[in-house]
Amino acid sequence: MEEKLRRLDALREESRLGGGEHRIEAQHAKGKLSARERLDLLLDEDSFVELDRFVTHRGTGFGLEDQKILGDGVVTGYGAIHGRLVYVLSQDFTVFGGSLSEAHAEKIVKIQDLALKNGAPVVGLNDSGGARIQEGVTSLGGYADIFLRNTLTSGVVPQISLILGPCAGGAVYSPAITDFVYMVRGTSYMFVTGPNVVKTVTHEDVDMEGLGGADVHATTSGVAHFAHDSEPECLEAVRTIFRYIPQNNTEAPPRGPGQDPPHRQEESLLEIVPDNPNRPYDMHRVIEAVVDDGEFYEVHSGFAQNILVGFAHLGGHSVGVVANQPSVLAGVLDIDSATKGARFVRFCDAFNIPLVVFEDVPGFLPGVGQEHGGIIRHGAKLLYAFAEATVPKVTVITRKAYGGAYDVMNSKHIRGDLNLAWPSAEIAVMGPKGAVEILFRREIAEADDPEAVIEQRMEEYRKRFAHPYIAASRGYLDDVIDPRETRPRLVSALNMLADKRDQNPVRKHGNIPL
Repeated sequence: MEEKLRRLDALREESRLGGGEHRIEAQHAKGKLSARERLDLLLDEDSFVELDRFVTHRGTGFGLEDQKILGDGVVTGYGAIHGRLVYVLSQDFTVFGGSLSEAHAEKIVKIQDLALKNGAPVVGLNDSGGARIQEGVTSLGGYADIFLRNTLTSGVVPQISLILGPCAGGAVYSPAITDFVYMVRGTSYMFVTGPNVVKTVTHEDVDMEGLGGADVHATTSGVAHFAHDSEPECLEAVRTIFRYIPQNNTEAPPRGPGQDPPHRQEESLLEIVPDNPNRPYDMHRVIEAVVDDGEFYEVHSGFAQNILVGFAHLGGHSVGVVANQPSVLAGVLDIDSATKGARFVRFCDAFNIPLVVFEDVPGFLPGVGQEHGGIIRHGAKLLYAFAEATVPKVTVITRKAYGGAYDVMNSKHIRGDLNLAWPSAEIAVMGPKGAVEILFRREIAEADDPEAVIEQRMEEYRKRFAHPYIAASRGYLDDVIDPRETRPRLVSALNMLADKRDQNPVRKHGNIPL
């Protein structure tokens, strides 16, 4: 037995080294960690249990039969984050460049199946050169097996992807189906076709960073939700998100510490919104003044910055925050912000996370580019997402709520549970100037001093519509509150709605306007 145990120890050490010390050193030289070092940082100490460490590839030809390495380029298993079960896969670039073979794919699929059966999240650490060319169609079939499980698992358990190296070709579609994508600046890349192919086909000269680097995807394409400066920072950020999200779609999200007094009133809220309705302000200040301990875990912070989405705790309740951002494009809704908001709302609804909306929206962004780009279709995504959601939904209107955007941003009419407004709220079909120019266009055209007429009529319009009391009188608002009361009223609302039951008509699924 002692000899057999020595052999076991030797094989375990062999599998731990992957492609060997020199290749691990090459990873380090690029500013990258090894597959196992990443898992050590991601998971609670000593919690990782490895599966399939002795699996090797089945390929033949092209010298493959002489290069069988234990684990075949991916470390798989389960562990814990904050004491809660997670399943993990970590591709090992030191073994065949982390390329995906039939056996490599089967290891990943096993983890996905276990996660689905046992109701626990899947975290994938991607660092791969793509399909293993020597294995041909079996590697392509392996990707399809993974994609299928990504799809069937969606909305059942959270799926998180970290891009910690190259991720190219068909491989990008697995992370794209998952809930959140994290990238690292300078070392991680995602693209369907690489720079060389792009140059050959389109004659565009671009490097890997410019084509599919972390900042490109976190700010321009919206493919990545987070971009970090180093792998340790990125892995710590993933640990943080698990403070807010549940294990699966049947559980409630984890509660926060709840040490911030629920009845705390925040004086600073009286000063944040300017008296001039055309002046911008930073909605981050409102959110951070209201949520527990001022901690707001923002998602997609670099993309479509005219809307803010992210997680927080309120009175200990985990919540998803959706907020217009008046300091960027005046907080208007456009194609990208509607898509960003809709995806986040649907994640929260899938995983029982209540939604808290801070609204200050002048409408949808006008322009030929927006109309031709499909603002109607994309804007409808956000409307659909809010209307479909059955989790507790609370809205606070801080200032403007104009036009169709008022309806879209979780209004009472699309099943908003509790809708509040500050006294500074303005709820109307459109802003004063636009409304006056339409309603009194003949009077303005005939006037000796058109500007004086516009100003007079705008003042009349403001007195009639630039306040929340008409909506409140119709029951479209449940209350108009002192801004300082925002936190205690939201905490009270979440407590009241904790056992909410709502459902949609029986159907296979809806047809969201994609």
